[in-house]
Formats: sequence, structure tokens, C-alpha cells
Amino acid sequence: MLENLRTLGRVIRTLATKDPVTRVRRFYEIQSPDVEFAARTSRYMNVGYWEEGVTSIDVAGQALADKLADAAGFKPDDTVVDVGFGYGDQDFAWLRDRRVAKVHGINVTPRHVEHAQDRARREGLADRADFQLGTATALPFPDASVDRVVALESAFHFHPRSAFFAEAFRVLRPGGTLATADIIPLSNDTPRMSISSGPLSFVKFSLPDENWHDRATYGEQLTAAGFAGVEVNSIADRTWEGWRRFQSARPSDPAFRAAADGSAVKGMANHWRDTELIKKELGLLDYVIAVAQKP
Repeated sequence: MLENLRTLGRVIRTLATKDPVTRVRRFYEIQSPDVEFAARTSRYMNVGYWEEGVTSIDVAGQALADKLADAAGFKPDDTVVDVGFGYGDQDFAWLRDRRVAKVHGINVTPRHVEHAQDRARREGLADRADFQLGTATALPFPDASVDRVVALESAFHFHPRSAFFAEAFRVLRPGGTLATADIIPLSNDTPRMSISSGPLSFVKFSLPDENWHDRATYGEQLTAAGFAGVEVNSIADRTWEGWRRFQSARPSDPAFRAAADGSAVKGMANHWRDTELIKKELGLLDYVIAVAQKP
């Protein structure tokens, strides 16, 4: 009960916050990591890429990180800027599997930065993995200094996303690549505030109006920032439904029930109870991987 009251207090404080950066930070401080990652093997926070037969969000989360790395064209010795990195699981995977030279992570949430910094120290990667507080619209890097800029399910928060595109263009070397895995509406005609289900509350509370636009506008903004070779491709058929199935089944999962307290289990079940509304609203959303090059 006490934790539920604390959570409610964090929700109220988040909703009352007018500054968009602070609101996003507080949004990611609402839920306890002990609940969010109970009975899980990773701290991926994305909706995942759900290939045939995948039932674990940890596997799907890694698959989405791999899709983004493929889209960005990671090469050994690349310097990568990961903006809005969450807890940084993808960065450690990219250092290990893609053998990139260095990852610079930028995030507005101290909890995430501290976790990633600590992991980098524990794994002896502090010289190749640099995590720091910062914002997407004021990247702390010189002009033309990095090879790839990526945002794994985070750019919809940036205020505005178009300013992030401009910053990415500035810090990329000529020939460098920007790649995002991102959430947008299928149509510009869908009112953002019409999304009302609990699991999609982030659309109302942490996604600015300036970022609520479809694939065509997304591509136009990348082109306006100076990018060439712009592609904005939907992968919605491999994201939303797998995520919904996993999350809605979680309160019944014995491993989750054993790892989380009863109030958390009950709260999650209540959060996901309106299946038809959630499905309807997910049908209004797109999920894209966008790629663009700096000439």
C-alpha cells in the first residue's frame, strides 16, 4: 500500500510538471525498477521486435536493438552517440557484438545514467562506454566528431524531435548516419489526446505535440535538417502486438508473481485489463525505423 501511494505521488508530480525535459525524467522515475524488471534478464525498455516464436521481451528488446544497429550500419571502430539510452543494455551489446570503438550515451534521467556508469565500471568498459546527463537538443560534442547517432525508442520524447535532428546533423561526420526506432501516429488526423488507455499514457504525458506526426512528415523533417538518403519504414507489425501480448500476460506469469509483491501484480493486471481499447489505440500508432545520412 505504501509503495502504491508513493507511485501515485510520483504520477501526480509528473503530470503537474510543465518543463518537457523534467516531465520525461519524472515519467521514467514513476515505476520502481524492482517491479518493472521483475523476473527479467535485461533492462531493455523498448517494446521489442517480435519475430515468429519469440515470447520474451528480453529477447525481443535485444532484437530491436539489433535492427537499429543494422539500420545504422555499425562498423568496428565507429564512434556512436546513443541518445536516450535507458539503462544502456543495447550499448553493452553493441560494444560486445558489433565491436564499435566507443559509445557515448546521453540521457535526462539520473537513475539510468548512474546504472549504466556503474555497469561500465564493473565490466571494465569505462574507457569505451561514456554515459552522461544531457539533452538530445544540446549534444555535448564538437561539430563533425562522430560516426553514428542513434535513438532507440526515445526520440518521440525529444522537445522537439526536429531540433534533435539538427543536432545529430551537426555532430555527425560527413558520411555519418542517424538512425532511430520511433513511435509516431499512423495518421496526422488522429488527435494525440484521444489516446486514453493506461499502457499508452506516455502518448499523453511525455510526447510533445510537435512530435505527433506521421511518416511523411518525419521524412520531411529529416530532409529539412540537411540529411540525404532518408528512409522511414514501418515495423509496426512486429512490435505492438507482441508487446501487448507479453505485458497483458505478465500478471499471470508465475515467475513475475513470485518476484513482485501482490499489489504490483494486481496493479499491472488492472493496467492492462481493457484489451479491446488497448488494441484499438495501438491500431492508431505506427512504429518506424528511420535512417538518414549526412552528405
